Order: sequence, then C-alpha cells, then structure tokens
Amino acid sequence: MSDEVKASPESKSSADVEPKVNLNEYAALEEKVRQALREVYDPELGMSVIELGLIRKLEFSPESVNVTMILTTPFCPYGPALVEQVRQRTQEAAERPAKVTMGLEMWEPTMMEDQAAANWGLYY
Repeated sequence: MSDEVKASPESKSSADVEPKVNLNEYAALEEKVRQALREVYDPELGMSVIELGLIRKLEFSPESVNVTMILTTPFCPYGPALVEQVRQRTQEAAERPAKVTMGLEMWEPTMMEDQAAANWGLYY
C-alpha cells in the first residue's frame, strides 16, 4: 500500500496547475517565428532558411522554443553563423529562450518552397 496522497483538483495551488496550451496562440507564434526566419539568408544561395526548407520543426512550450534545422551541406562554411542567426531571430520573435538542434536528414532541393524552387529554375 502506498503512502502517497493524491490531491484533489480543488486543493491544488495555482503554481501546481499546468498552464493550458492555447493552440491558436501557438499557431500565431509559429507564423511570427517563420516570418522572422525569412530574414535569415544563406549567403551563398541568397535565399532564406524558410525558402530553402532548412527549418524542419518548431516546438513551442511556455518556457522555450526548440528549432530543428538542417544545412544544405554538412560542411557548410556558414553553418555556425546560420544556426546562431536562427537561434537569435527565433528568440526575439517568440520572446522566450530558443535552442537550435541540428537534424540528421540530408537537404535536397525538393525541400524548398515551391515558388523558391521555381525561381531557382527547379520544377518538381
């Protein structure tokens, strides 16, 4: 028999209650972050990390944002600078700490936004 006592919902203090996640707020926040990341350009290709499809996932919590991104090539000479710019822009737009994690998938042109690929002369 356990000595644990479960508190009833009425007895929880406001500090114990998990914050409710408003999906509409997160959707608006994701759009705000994506728009901010449109200003982060790969200097060699002259396209934003969003146009290139380098941002693979955005995960929001009340305390932080986790960004999963990839690079166009594993040894991209601008990689560290791009990662830091993505972190800074995300943090500014989301108004909370941001962390960037490098994804393991390899970039390919099919990951680009349709219009960006067409502007680059690629058609899929």
